[in-house]
Amino acid sequence: MKFLFLIATFYLSTAPLPSAAQEVGPPNGHLVIVGGAAQDSAIFETFIDLAGGVEASIVVIPTAGGGAEYAQDWGGLRPFRALGAHNLTVLHTTDRAEANSDEFVEHLRNADAVWFSGGRQWRLVDSYSDTATHDALWDLLARGGVIGGSSAGATIQGSYLARGDTRTNTVMMGDHQVGMGFLKNSAIDQHLLARNRQFDLIEIVEAHPELLGIGIDENTAIVVTGDQFEVIGQGYVAIYDAGRMIDSGGQFYFLSPGDRFDLVSRTGLTLQDDWVPIERVVERNWDEN
Repeated sequence: MKFLFLIATFYLSTAPLPSAAQEVGPPNGHLVIVGGAAQDSAIFETFIDLAGGVEASIVVIPTAGGGAEYAQDWGGLRPFRALGAHNLTVLHTTDRAEANSDEFVEHLRNADAVWFSGGRQWRLVDSYSDTATHDALWDLLARGGVIGGSSAGATIQGSYLARGDTRTNTVMMGDHQVGMGFLKNSAIDQHLLARNRQFDLIEIVEAHPELLGIGIDENTAIVVTGDQFEVIGQGYVAIYDAGRMIDSGGQFYFLSPGDRFDLVSRTGLTLQDDWVPIERVVERNWDEN
């Protein structure tokens, strides 16, 4: 792992270019994007804190898992309940007409946060993309809410849908290629090092050099606020930037927990740069609530 740390240290820039307006992350709210197999309770704590604390209204969408039905006592709620969150709603459909209905969307209109669980990301596209549910998710962010997700629930948040093929998850550029786009100009992969996937995003970035590739290892997350993110958890995040590949000859580089990154200039942030620590973001949300 020392080698990975040296790569990350070499590539992090200390002078990101200023951004006059948010261009990649959502203008309001936060994203918590997890690489799968989340065991670090700090990841869920951050999500709950950004949502407003244990009293927050959290909607969990398990549709990527492929089940026909999910009960309100579904086991996937355990990580949230373990931390004291109790205002939890399981929301699921595979019927786009239902996803467009007022009754279904009403659950999201009163939510502080939404969490997408794992499975296959194309199922989320088929059920929710370009529906009233999708619009309600954007409205949630607009009012300062939080969207999080793990594994498939991470990839769905990008604009390009990596591993979106309905036949197999080994095809990077498949029959579904459009995500929900909460993080613009990006392709997100998960289970990065645990499944030896660190070279897989290169195919997408070479075909679409305008995209930023973000590979997230298991038990690791990025927390996006505006056009910046912070790495939390226990593993690494790989960055795939076509412009930097040409300049440096490298194919990707790594960020470690605690590292911050500017999504517009595509450079790392140091302690001297203008970033807002997650702790201060959480305190601000508590004050606002």
